[in-house]
Amino acid sequence: MAKTPAKPTAVKKRPRDLLKATPLPIHPFDTEHGVDTSGLVPAKDLVTGHVHDEHVTAYYGVAPSILRNLVDHWLTHTHPPCEIDRYAFVDIGAGKGRALLVASEMPFREVLGVELNPALAAIARRNINHWTRTAPHLSPLRLVQADATTLELPHAPCLLFLFHPFEAPVLKRLLRNIESQFARSPGKLDLLYVNAECATVLDQHPAFRKLWSGKVPMTPADHAADLAAIAQQEEYGSTGDEECAIYRYISRGKPRPDRPRNSLTNRAGEEPSHRA
Repeated sequence: MAKTPAKPTAVKKRPRDLLKATPLPIHPFDTEHGVDTSGLVPAKDLVTGHVHDEHVTAYYGVAPSILRNLVDHWLTHTHPPCEIDRYAFVDIGAGKGRALLVASEMPFREVLGVELNPALAAIARRNINHWTRTAPHLSPLRLVQADATTLELPHAPCLLFLFHPFEAPVLKRLLRNIESQFARSPGKLDLLYVNAECATVLDQHPAFRKLWSGKVPMTPADHAADLAAIAQQEEYGSTGDEECAIYRYISRGKPRPDRPRNSLTNRAGEEPSHRA
């Protein structure tokens, strides 16, 4: 008796597969400063032939108020062991560079962007060149087109920033790279994670301690811009905040005390995967 062919199993789409390219609307940050950091670029349009292509998420610039609020929370609530002017701010998956420009308003030792995609890296460099000529800034900026999982990071101390640029497999490789460079410098690297979809990877990592997690609110202007942009994505909405977490590299073998969860706001919701 002939067997009935099995029906093909439907492949469940990942969040990144549901996004579509949207060059508009232009964010007020771009209008004010004459830069190009707006739009959403989905994963399918970020393919470069690199082994990481399968796990990149999307480009979507972080709301400036999210980054400012999160850095302020890092400074005032997590007791960094060094003053801010000793830290290098490193944006992993810098995209078009919005987070770099915002971070340069603060007195970091330097602001460094790491971006694998050559087209996004070229846009980020143009934005940096324009910004350094026209906008007040406190920190020197630079961008490197490189794979963050193999890149030599600046000498400690460092503040890494991730706007969920890639999925768990690449995040794990990044953490291995951090360990290989900071094993003898515990406490000298902190990590800010926005839209922390892979927070479990860090929560379960023996060399990282979660210092804080919760929702960080946008300003009304940023929320209005986010609503206008996300309205074009059928599967998503904007809640006016982002799920964020702050971690510190402590090296392996040290105790991991209980970490109470708290929040800057009480709103809930999901956001698409992002880059800065």
